[in-house]
Amino acid sequence: MNEQQELSLNEQQAIRREKLQQLIDMGINPYPCEFDVNSNSALVKENEESLLKTDDNPEPDRVSLAGRVMTRRIMGKAAFFNLQDSTGTIQIYIRRDDVSVETYNTVFKKMVDIGDIVGIKGFLFKTRTGELTVHAEHFELLTKTLRPMPVAKEVEEDGVKKVYDAFADKEQRYRQRYIDLVVNPHIKDVFVKRSQMVQTMRNLMTEKGYLEVETPILQPIYGGASAKPFVTHHNALDMDLYLRVANELYLKRLIVGGFDGVFEFAKDFRNEGMSRFHNPEFTQVELYVAYKDYNWMMDFVEEMLESVSLKLHGKTKVTVGKNEIDFKRPFKRIPMLDAIKEETGKDLFGKDGADLRAIAQELGVHTDDSMGAGKIIDEIFGEFVEPKLIQPTFITDYPIEMSPLAKKHRSKEGLVERFELICNGKEICNAFTELNDPVDQRNRLEEQARLRADGDEEAMTVDEDFLRAIEFGMPPTVGLGIGIDRLAMIMTNQDSIRDVLFFPHMRPE
Repeated sequence: MNEQQELSLNEQQAIRREKLQQLIDMGINPYPCEFDVNSNSALVKENEESLLKTDDNPEPDRVSLAGRVMTRRIMGKAAFFNLQDSTGTIQIYIRRDDVSVETYNTVFKKMVDIGDIVGIKGFLFKTRTGELTVHAEHFELLTKTLRPMPVAKEVEEDGVKKVYDAFADKEQRYRQRYIDLVVNPHIKDVFVKRSQMVQTMRNLMTEKGYLEVETPILQPIYGGASAKPFVTHHNALDMDLYLRVANELYLKRLIVGGFDGVFEFAKDFRNEGMSRFHNPEFTQVELYVAYKDYNWMMDFVEEMLESVSLKLHGKTKVTVGKNEIDFKRPFKRIPMLDAIKEETGKDLFGKDGADLRAIAQELGVHTDDSMGAGKIIDEIFGEFVEPKLIQPTFITDYPIEMSPLAKKHRSKEGLVERFELICNGKEICNAFTELNDPVDQRNRLEEQARLRADGDEEAMTVDEDFLRAIEFGMPPTVGLGIGIDRLAMIMTNQDSIRDVLFFPHMRPE
């Protein structure tokens, strides 16, 4: 922004502050405590027949609305303006003789700016051009704004109405989401759909009898995922704590405690890179059900995602970029090593770390000395297979090195009963038949600790209390984690995680 633009902005703000003081000097409160609202723009339009003033309905019910002034067209003793509320926009007609000379000439014409929040009461009618309009019989300023709005400009070109967004810079919109929601009200639909998605998932799990719970965010030992944590310090206890990377180990403790099914919509934190698909703070839902396995969970995930798609779109097909993704059951299922062999021609089954490193080098996949066998396989999968999986696909039966919390496969040596659902080239959920053998679990966590000592910062640590819990006995259990942000990206056709977060993390301005 150059000096002239900065000066112009400062001048506009100065003028608004002058108006604020003039209102106060006039004895008008520019920030009253309340306004009696009985409707909104959407409801007014929905109930047009009963509210419209006509010869057959000369005394319709009055409506009381509140919202922002987004446009003004003053024509002497009368004016039109557009009022925007949480549900949309409606035209308002205001006339000096109806609201008083002082209200119209002094307050509305001289003191009200674009963006100010006002309240009106009146009746519904249609203009000569047929536009639904509220005729204001009462007008009240509810909030005087001190900054000018970056209002989008509407123009008609070749008979087509086009909108030129004055607040189009993505980074600025992410930083100032509060004004983005006002200037670009259509983006609210993304967040409404996200909320509906979460509620549909919650309802399905609750209807099946599973209990929604809360577990600690600050943890003395982090676990449940291979990730680098955020570290903080508790002064009173003089100890370091970690923001959870997952809530898995605490939910399993509750299964030990006797619950047959528990779930939590959790904020998790991973101190890793940022990208279109990664935010350091993210939301996932984890579900644990006793006496079930990963085959049952695949069926449940299909049911859940089909239900979400039907709720949000009324159909199972969802457009994501150039792709049409179909969430109709059943989804394709393919073992991980089979998928890798299909794409690369390489059979990784039974290969040790040295062999895998050599194969990765041959395939042009970068590795380093800190990577164990599981990490190398994951890198090969991520390079050659994952980006090609557009339709919902269950990748099953992972190598044991990749899954320290999953139960060994009941019939395939060296593998575990685990699946990930890949969709649109990205993982959106992870699940496995849970490891409930405390001896095996200790051995695997200790192996993770050795990997950590060798330089793998994402390897898990040994959680003695969790091991103690499952030594008391955890029944056969299946667990699931679904990334809410990534699923919301797919269900709302957004190409960046920042577009489904109200307030994404950004570098300092």
